[in-house]
Amino acid sequence: MWTQTYSTTVDGLSAEQVWKVWTDVNQWHTWQDDIELAELQGEFKAGNHFRFRPKGGPTINIELTEVKPTSVFVDLTRFFLAKMYDSHELIQRGEQLEIKTTIRLEGPLALVWRKLVVQDIVQGLPAQTEKLIAQARAA
Repeated sequence: MWTQTYSTTVDGLSAEQVWKVWTDVNQWHTWQDDIELAELQGEFKAGNHFRFRPKGGPTINIELTEVKPTSVFVDLTRFFLAKMYDSHELIQRGEQLEIKTTIRLEGPLALVWRKLVVQDIVQGLPAQTEKLIAQARAA
């Protein structure tokens, strides 16, 4: 198993503001320039899936495995002989909000998928989080 976490803390932003942006999956492409398609049909709740296509990549189905409103959601991407869990947490501390993303990769081919796909995702987390913050502030 391999795990990587990125976290940042901001002032003057509520968990509700960020949650609104996160749960509007169909609009992710408007604030993340590396996404061609993100499409959720139905509610943002555990057990549902959304279609996702990074720019230049294939369309995949991602499952929401855990959803706790304004607190955390976890999604699961299945690769051949590996699984990637992407945990998104909001931790309110008074006037400050911590935005934390943890990616966990497991399975017999985890190392291969880490090199092919996941390392690039992890390297993009700081920029992605900044775009999320900007979108939440603008909403």
